[in-house]
Amino acid sequence: MGSEAVNMLRLDHVGHAFLGRTVLDAIALEVEAGELVALVGPSGSGKSTLAHIAAGLLEPRQGHVTRGYRGHAVIFQEPRLMPWATAGDNIAFGLRRHHFKRSVCRQKVLAVADRVALDARDLEKFPSQLSGGMRQRTAIARALVAEPDFVFFDEPFTALDVALKRRMQDIVIDTVAATGQSGLFITHDLSEAVRIAHRIVVLERHGRGIAGSRTVPLSPGMRDDRMVFETVQAFLTGDRLFAHVNDCDERSLA
Repeated sequence: MGSEAVNMLRLDHVGHAFLGRTVLDAIALEVEAGELVALVGPSGSGKSTLAHIAAGLLEPRQGHVTRGYRGHAVIFQEPRLMPWATAGDNIAFGLRRHHFKRSVCRQKVLAVADRVALDARDLEKFPSQLSGGMRQRTAIARALVAEPDFVFFDEPFTALDVALKRRMQDIVIDTVAATGQSGLFITHDLSEAVRIAHRIVVLERHGRGIAGSRTVPLSPGMRDDRMVFETVQAFLTGDRLFAHVNDCDERSLA
């Protein structure tokens, strides 16, 4: 990630407010090509709002967003599947605007389903027939099937159990490494951020800009559990940037 790296995403002086209350102010953020950036911050600091603005789902009240990629996908905390469509058809929905032949679509759906541990029988089921983890894996497959240049992850693994969360994290790591995709990963879990991201950006606890960022040693996929644990402990106990990362803003609970 040198000085000549291409910016896939750039936020300049972005701000936003809800019902007259400022939730983001003067946000400046860049994500380079091939870089996965984890955005962390206290509950209520505006992490998801920032991701939605960056992805074009919300218009900022001020500032500008520059997107240097051809296409992106968004993976939300909730699967948001179409209940009337099978898992396979939900995944194929991600290919709709590409006008592939039906046989090509089927091959792509099967390939991405295999990556997220869904088999052909699962693809024939409707969302109501799938477990919560399977629904989320279907949503992830839908986002990845068209091979977007950039992926926004809005706390997508929060509802998954530990083992499945780790499997999904591995998919993210392998996808970025294999394809050179870039992404912005919103999470409240610092261990998750350390495990999957090239760089961790910390949002100021009242959304008033970026407090700072830290590059995580080694490449994602090269970090064992001990390294992740020790890095998290070092951040929490010895780095003032992370002093408030686990705080909860009572306004977010109102």
